[in-house]
Amino acid sequence: MLLRMSSLFLRTLREDPVDAELPSHKLLVRGGYVRRVGPGIYSWLPLGMLVLRNIERVVREEMLAIGAQEVQFPALIPREIFERSGRWQDYGDALFRLRDRRDADYLLGPTHEELFTLLVKGEYSSYKDLPVSLFQIQTKYRDESRPRAGVLRGREFVMKDSYSFDVDDAGLERSYRAHRDAYEAIFRRLGFDYRIVFAVSGAMGGSASEEFIAPAAAGEDTFVQCEGCDYAANAEAVEIAAGAGDAAVAGAPGSHPASRVLDTPDTPTIATLVDRLNRMELGRSFTAADTLKNLVVKTRAPGAEKWELLVIGVPGDREVDMKRVAGQLEPTEVAPAGPEDIANQPGLVKG
Repeated sequence: MLLRMSSLFLRTLREDPVDAELPSHKLLVRGGYVRRVGPGIYSWLPLGMLVLRNIERVVREEMLAIGAQEVQFPALIPREIFERSGRWQDYGDALFRLRDRRDADYLLGPTHEELFTLLVKGEYSSYKDLPVSLFQIQTKYRDESRPRAGVLRGREFVMKDSYSFDVDDAGLERSYRAHRDAYEAIFRRLGFDYRIVFAVSGAMGGSASEEFIAPAAAGEDTFVQCEGCDYAANAEAVEIAAGAGDAAVAGAPGSHPASRVLDTPDTPTIATLVDRLNRMELGRSFTAADTLKNLVVKTRAPGAEKWELLVIGVPGDREVDMKRVAGQLEPTEVAPAGPEDIANQPGLVKG
């Protein structure tokens, strides 16, 4: 298609849009690629459509190259399909829910695992039909609490999702490796500097999860990477090796000193507790790592009205990463507990 500037539907902007925070968002709007319709909702203009379709072409070519076949599911999904899988409640407020003129409940699809599974179940009747890999490039809808970063975190967005159906674990491993290789090829062709990191599966489920992350100064997530090996993980899924102090605590029972009850009044902080212990002439010096502190958080399962309390114990020299806690408990909602939460609940769930 030949484009001429004299007839191209394009208007650039001199100033940054007031709602734009990231350079990418500002450039997309100022360059005439997208226009904001509402929070997290954008129209794609001709230049933006050219880029979007080119990305879709690269994705489609690499998926077809591994033998995956393309399908297209509806965005409008009946409630009973997501109720059967339990995710009508699990997704909580992230779902766009609506009713038709007959008062039947529907949702706008945030993802399509249920429909992929039901399609294969309905079309195939024997394990001899497997394996098969299906994918689609479709618009998804999620009621983000705080849409930001332009098209990166929107309420309506285009996503490629793909699923393989295999007979055994060996087949699953082959399909997973083929998809992983396809994604690497896609990101190489698109020119991304990316990392493959361990992640949590969240509401989508699964026994293991990896993410492709592109490092950026203003990103949507945080990951850690080992400087001496190839280990990398999302901050929610990172595994921390036990330190020297942890190893001593985990040693044989005979290696621990006898338990003693100590009176430590007026020690509201770990620092004051360590100071008092060191003034008690207990035959050794203490650091914050020798103590234990508890953080009380409140949790609420999807669809539940009441909050439950959870106590998290960590060594006194460490902090609780709320993002990791939320990632491990997802889709359960997690928030710090205040004095009023503790006062209103007679019991604690210790963790």
